Amino acid sequence: MTGESDDIGQQRRTFGLELVRSVPQGLIETAGSTFAMYVAVTIFDVPVWMKMAIAAAASVGLLLSLFTVQMVRRAGCTVNSALVVVWVLAAVGFSLAAMSGSSPQIYLAGVCLAAVMMTLGSPLIAQIYRKHYTNKTRGKLFAIGGVVRACTGAIMGIVLGNWLAGQGQDFHAIFWGYAVACLVMAGCGAAMANVRLRKTNRLRLFDAFQHVHQDRAFRKLLGCWFLLGTGNLLCFALFVEFISNPDYGFALNPSKAAFVTSTIPMLIFIVFIVPWGMVFDKMPFYQVRILTNMFFLAGILVYYLGGNYLSLCIGIALHGIGRSGGNILWSLWVTKFAHEEHVGEYMSVHTCLTGLRGTAAPIFAFLIAGSLGPETVAITAAGLILLSSTLLWPELKAEWAGEK
Repeated sequence: MTGESDDIGQQRRTFGLELVRSVPQGLIETAGSTFAMYVAVTIFDVPVWMKMAIAAAASVGLLLSLFTVQMVRRAGCTVNSALVVVWVLAAVGFSLAAMSGSSPQIYLAGVCLAAVMMTLGSPLIAQIYRKHYTNKTRGKLFAIGGVVRACTGAIMGIVLGNWLAGQGQDFHAIFWGYAVACLVMAGCGAAMANVRLRKTNRLRLFDAFQHVHQDRAFRKLLGCWFLLGTGNLLCFALFVEFISNPDYGFALNPSKAAFVTSTIPMLIFIVFIVPWGMVFDKMPFYQVRILTNMFFLAGILVYYLGGNYLSLCIGIALHGIGRSGGNILWSLWVTKFAHEEHVGEYMSVHTCLTGLRGTAAPIFAFLIAGSLGPETVAITAAGLILLSSTLLWPELKAEWAGEK
């Protein structure tokens, strides 16, 4: 495999296609942040286990993504081809949801299939970023694509929220739109310069975990990230439920719910993602990690403990600032630690553990909220995020000492 590409033309082509791909991806992100759960809660009035399944589906995709890189290596196909297959299957899932009619079971199957597929290819995207973007520009270029995604998500959150508020029970057109968006993403992936991984003769599904044993820094970061991610995902699972379920005192309509859970975070993302990308390229890693953690911590506490509409907006905005930085860290941090050939494997371990906690977190979130209230979930999550940050203190001090 060749070294990191210095072909500026190829970088520009990949970046241009990423900007195009970011538009449909921004649309699709409104499904995960708001509409998939909102339709389930307010139109189908599904039981708790179905809410858990919808909240956990994307994480199941991340859990299974551990095997994606190994299967691509064994098949000998390009990373691009694998992404196309994944995104076409996501389109099938959204189409199934669009054709569900009044059946919550078909709707559940469709949105869960789509959510699984949308996250299954995460390690493959990281491999493309590592191959086609340079170390000096990767964070910034990723962030600019993030602005396009966030702009699309913010606008479509408003548009779709207002549209759904006037449609009553007819939500189906939204999911047809999501299906078309997946196909556009597949076209962009196919048009990018091919990325190939070293072919293997045997399928070793768990081979990527050897890096956990061999790389101490990677191992510790995975542990700290597990604590942070569990805390975040506990609260993320309840963001829509908290403001749409009348049991918790808000019962916002579709327009207001979409404004809080989609539009505000996306607008914050737009403002902060490029500065975070520049920070990622230039600032020591552990300082960036802990700084984003503090925004997550503040946002969760204000959102769940504030008790009014203004606190919802402020809390989700603070969380959005952390999320814009965290999005870059989550997507690109392995490029700072792994050799080019192993970026996908490092990322697959990271996404697998994200999927593990993400699958379990919604179950615990709904159970705890149902018996002790969402405020208890928020306090528990804040404690986990604080513990995660504290454990990285030795690395933070080492960075500060190195700067001096």
